[in-house]
Amino acid sequence: MDANQWLDEVLWQGEFVELTAWAEPGRPSDCRRLDAGRRVFDSLASVRPALEVARMSARVGVVTFPGSLDDRDAQRAIRLAGGTPVALWHGDADLGDVQAVVLPGGFSYGDYLRCGAIARFSPVMGAVIDAAAGGLPVLGICNGFQVLCESHLLPGALVRNAGLHFVCRDQGLVVESSRTVWTSAYDEGARIVVPLKSGEGRYVADARTLDALEAEGRVVFRYAEGNPNGSLRDIAGIVNEAGTVVGLMPHPEHAVEDLTGPGDEGLGVFVSVLSSLLAVA
Repeated sequence: MDANQWLDEVLWQGEFVELTAWAEPGRPSDCRRLDAGRRVFDSLASVRPALEVARMSARVGVVTFPGSLDDRDAQRAIRLAGGTPVALWHGDADLGDVQAVVLPGGFSYGDYLRCGAIARFSPVMGAVIDAAAGGLPVLGICNGFQVLCESHLLPGALVRNAGLHFVCRDQGLVVESSRTVWTSAYDEGARIVVPLKSGEGRYVADARTLDALEAEGRVVFRYAEGNPNGSLRDIAGIVNEAGTVVGLMPHPEHAVEDLTGPGDEGLGVFVSVLSSLLAVA
């Protein structure tokens, strides 16, 4: 089965069902499904070349915590990039046979104590921490970034935005590093736009940590066209020393197609990890 045939099959079996619910009310169901399917096929035209590289072999786990908001969106982004999403539950201490893990956005455990502070002690995070030490690629988006910092897989912390306002907007980013498993599909210096939606998104760390991140090339994404939350040095995302664990506050999974976001410039994050996994398979 080639990439285009696989895309057609997945669209009819998976995305087709989800999109039916979004169609306009009061129209015959067959018309709603037809319109939804046509819109997705049109919007995925730019994704097909990437699917020739990353087909359907890689299994990427997406953790659901109580209060997770964007787990289904992350699963869908993985599917559109050519991978197989695998649902992981916060109470399970076994990651199964996944080859990478995504910690999605949301409000894990209601953001009690601190954002990500309780999720850090969930059974699944014990498995994630151990696997990350062995080289498993891990991506933390928004709340997932907070969980990674609370778990000490990444340095620093995410605190209340400057001005204490929740920020929700399409945000410009500069890709500072393509030397990670999650950003290898981008050119360094590329500018992309993805949604940002957070109230505790201000990245902070001591001066020594910030200097080390800069000197070691571990700042992965930087805010462009204005700092939305007061993050020190305009930092939007960072990576661990091995280049395998990335955390970022904006949401690439909400920018994977024109139909439901500002564009598809976030899809490269998921194409990158699939390509990296296939390269070592």
